[in-house]
Amino acid sequence: MEQNMTDPVLLQKLANKALANGGEYADIFIEYRDTTALVQEDGKLEKVVTGSEAGVGIRLIYNGRTAYAFSNNLSEDALNSAAAEVSAAARGNSSNIVLDLAIRRPSMHFPIKELPSKTSLERKIGIVKKADSAARAFDKRIRQVTAIYRDSVQKVQIATSDGYIAQDDRVYTTAIVQVIAADGSVIQTGYEAAGGFIGFELFEEYNIEELSLKAAQRAVSMLSARTSPGGRMPVIISSSAGGTMIHEAIGHGLEADLAQQGLSVFSGKLDCQVASKLITVIDDATLPGKRGSLGFDDEGLPSRKTVLVEDGILRTYLYDRLTAMKDQTVSTGNGRRESARHWPIPRMTNTFIHPGTMRPGAIVASIDRGLLVTKMGGGQVNTVTGDFVFDVQEGYLIENGSAGDLVREATLTGNGPLVLMSIDMVGDDLGFSIGTCGKDSQGVPVSDGMPTIRIPEIVVGGTCT
Repeated sequence: MEQNMTDPVLLQKLANKALANGGEYADIFIEYRDTTALVQEDGKLEKVVTGSEAGVGIRLIYNGRTAYAFSNNLSEDALNSAAAEVSAAARGNSSNIVLDLAIRRPSMHFPIKELPSKTSLERKIGIVKKADSAARAFDKRIRQVTAIYRDSVQKVQIATSDGYIAQDDRVYTTAIVQVIAADGSVIQTGYEAAGGFIGFELFEEYNIEELSLKAAQRAVSMLSARTSPGGRMPVIISSSAGGTMIHEAIGHGLEADLAQQGLSVFSGKLDCQVASKLITVIDDATLPGKRGSLGFDDEGLPSRKTVLVEDGILRTYLYDRLTAMKDQTVSTGNGRRESARHWPIPRMTNTFIHPGTMRPGAIVASIDRGLLVTKMGGGQVNTVTGDFVFDVQEGYLIENGSAGDLVREATLTGNGPLVLMSIDMVGDDLGFSIGTCGKDSQGVPVSDGMPTIRIPEIVVGGTCT
C-alpha cells in the first residue's frame, strides 16, 4: 500500500477547528485499506472481492457526549467540513486550545515477511483450491467444503488533542475451512481457522492442506461419535479448545461501557474477588503475530498489556478514552473501531487466562468420570447475569482418568462468575483461537486463549442418564 499520510499541519488545524466551540477532547482517524476476500464452495470459486478504501472520522467529546463525522473524501475541504460539523455540536465558547502535534510511532513492531497486497491473486486463489481439494479427497462422506481466504492491509493515522499523531500499519491474514460430512440422516461439521497479525507467510507456518484435513477428519469422526450424556459433571476444557469461554463469560463483561451502564455482572466489582485465586486474566495487544495485536489502539494510544483479573481479584476494566473520563481514570488502550465509519468503543484485543502450574495430563487424570472439551463451538452470554450456553464442537468422555469415547451434541450451561470461582486446576499450557468480535454493529479482529482448566461441576447438555 503506497499512501501518503495527511500533512501534520492540516491535522493540527482540524483538531483546533473541532475544539473551536469547546469540548474536552478531539481526534481525527484516517485510514487506507486494501482487502481481498475469496470463497471456494462446492468445488467452485464463488467469491472474489478485492478493493481499496479510504476514510476519515473526526470526533469531539464534550460534556461526556460524542459528536462524530465521517467522510470517504479526504480532500482538505471535506476534512474541514467534517471538523466544523462536530465542532458545531458543542455550541460552547472557544476553548482557546492551541495544538502542536508531534508524530508518535509504535513501540511494538510486528515484522511482515510478505505483504498480502504484494502477493498475486493467483497465489491466494491457490490457497482455497488446495484446501477444497484436500478435504474432498479425505472421505466419500464429505458433502460440502467451504474454504475462505481473507487479508487486510491497513494504514492508519490518528491525530489527538493530547498533542500526538500516531501512525500504524496493520496486516491481517486469515484462512478458514469448514467441512460438512453426512452419513444417512447424521450430519456433522468440522471447522478450522488460522490467522493473525501476519502476512502471506501465514502459509509457511500453517500448511493449508493439513488444516483442511484436520477439519475434514473432525467432521467424519463426529459421524460415529456417541451422543454426549447430560447432567451435572466435572468438565475439563483443554487449551486446544481455544478461549471462547473466557471471551464471552468474562471478557465482554469487563468492557467499561457495559460495566458503567450496569449491563455487566461485573459492574461495581473493582477490587472484589470475581474468580478463583488460580485465575489471572490478561488483555495484551503486544503479542507478536496474534490476531488482536496492534501498535496503537484506534485512539492513538500505544498497545499494552493489561491485567484485568489478578489472582481472582478484578483490578480494572477495559477502557477507551470516553469511559476512562467518566470513571476519572486513564484509558487502557482498548479504544477500537471497525473502520473510519465508526467511533471507538472499549473492545478486547488478545484476551486470555494466564497459564498455571499443572500438567494437562494430570488434570485429566484427576477425574473419574466427566467431559474433556477439545474444541469449543459458538455460544451465547447474557452479560447482565453472566449466564451462558456454549456448544462443544469436539469432546471426549473421561473415564477412570483417561479420555475415552468421542461424543457429540454436548453443550455447557452455567454462570460466568460462578464457573470462574469454581475452577480448581489450571494447566501450564496455553492455546489460542481467533475470531472477529461483534459489538454495537462493529467487528474487530481478536484472539482468545486459555490453558487447560478443570471445572469441578457444570451442567452438560446431552442425553439424560
